[in-house]
Amino acid sequence: MGVTLLNGRRAENLAELIQSLGVAPKRIRLHPPPGRATIDDLIRINESQDRIYELVEGTLVEKIMGIAESWVASRLIMILGAFVMPRKLGYVLGADAAMRIMPHLVRAPDVCFIRREKCPDGKVPREPVPELVPDLAVEVLSKSNRPAEMKRKRREYFASGVSLVWYIDPDTETADVFTRPEGPNHVVRNGTLDGGAVLPGFSLRLADLFTDLEPPKKKRRKH
Repeated sequence: MGVTLLNGRRAENLAELIQSLGVAPKRIRLHPPPGRATIDDLIRINESQDRIYELVEGTLVEKIMGIAESWVASRLIMILGAFVMPRKLGYVLGADAAMRIMPHLVRAPDVCFIRREKCPDGKVPREPVPELVPDLAVEVLSKSNRPAEMKRKRREYFASGVSLVWYIDPDTETADVFTRPEGPNHVVRNGTLDGGAVLPGFSLRLADLFTDLEPPKKKRRKH
């Protein structure tokens, strides 16, 4: 019967759906069938399994992180939190914080920052998958991420209202900073990440995220 994609086009077979999602087939959950999954399915499965899924095109797509990616994300959460919390600017969340950033689209950035005033009464919502759009979305790249997937995510983030996106690559120990879907500012290991207009005054020497990691073994192609 096909799957209606967000751009109105229909995927008539699995190959077209995979191409649209931009991910490896092994990351696509088949139950519920692709194209028919709901937010209720997402909540149920995320709560019952030791895995994290996003909901895209009515399809549950697994997020995969290795230990290095998890360490970088957790370290960044601590660093951002140390800046954000004393100033009461908002909230820093991790990869298990799924948010409905557009109708029928649930994303869970590896790290994100949300301004306090975006949240109901300035408080963190208790709803499992709230309708929220982060101001800063961070993806820590892993070997499972493909260029097509990351390009799609950037477009979705900015279309939904995200102001700043960081792609951090533990393999090359670099980062790409986006203020629009294309044309990133590439930050080398000895360079500095700054919060721009989203977090004025925040800066981080990128190398500080990788201090406790083994030296990189090979360079990954850009996303």
